[in-house]
Amino acid sequence: MTPEELTALAAECLALLRHRGETLGCAESLTGGALAAAVVSVPGASLTFRGAVVSYAVDVKIALLGVDAGLIARCGTVDPRVVAAMAEGVCRVVTCDWGVATTGVAGPGPAEGKEAGTAYVAVCGPAEAGQQDDRHQRDPRLTVRAVQAHGGRDDVRATVVEAALSELRARLEL
Repeated sequence: MTPEELTALAAECLALLRHRGETLGCAESLTGGALAAAVVSVPGASLTFRGAVVSYAVDVKIALLGVDAGLIARCGTVDPRVVAAMAEGVCRVVTCDWGVATTGVAGPGPAEGKEAGTAYVAVCGPAEAGQQDDRHQRDPRLTVRAVQAHGGRDDVRATVVEAALSELRARLEL
């Protein structure tokens, strides 16, 4: 996907959020801020984008996003449950309706026993209408998607950003 196509995808997500009157936050590990950068490349992003946490270090995932230390000790950081917890955590930290998170191995070699290009994205949306009075209560039905990217570090990161935005768009279009 070209940078222009990525910006267009981010713009679609932001337009859907704006139409719904909802907000977005990002929690990133593998992508190191590239997801947030794609979002803020869209003029008017500040109408819906609340902020991002780049939690590259394990202790930041635990302390800031509230990822369970025991989970990371058992499974490592490249795990679907970790990325789900990151998405939930960013919703709490930046007080947003939708949280998108990324984790994985950019390469060039393996990490935590996972091959380069192994990644996960998660989208956490608001509770179903009428389910909770608090509109910032998370929906327990998180969407987590496994991604297998190829190429160098930049290629892997770009693929994961695209996957995260595509997953967000799919959830917003439901």
